[in-house]
Amino acid sequence: MHVLAVRYDLQLRAPHSLKEKRAALRPLIDRLRNTGASVSEVDHHDLWQRTAIGVAIVAPDAARCDEVADIVDRVVWSRPEMEVLGSDRRWVEWD
Repeated sequence: MHVLAVRYDLQLRAPHSLKEKRAALRPLIDRLRNTGASVSEVDHHDLWQRTAIGVAIVAPDAARCDEVADIVDRVVWSRPEMEVLGSDRRWVEWD
């Protein structure tokens, strides 16, 4: 089993409230879940123009994790209403 975690720090351009932020994030989160990854907002819950999205990918081999992570990257980076401030990939190691 291989596990890859990815964090994206995002700046949202349009929202003027937390309600608008959630509405802007919902299509992205739904699209990322369609890749087979688990997705959650993991930081900046109280800020309406910032967010951090956590993505977890579990697969039988590392190549499949990388493949799904590349798809997730393309989806996140293709959103014109959001600016990616940073991203970080980390493999979860088993002892």
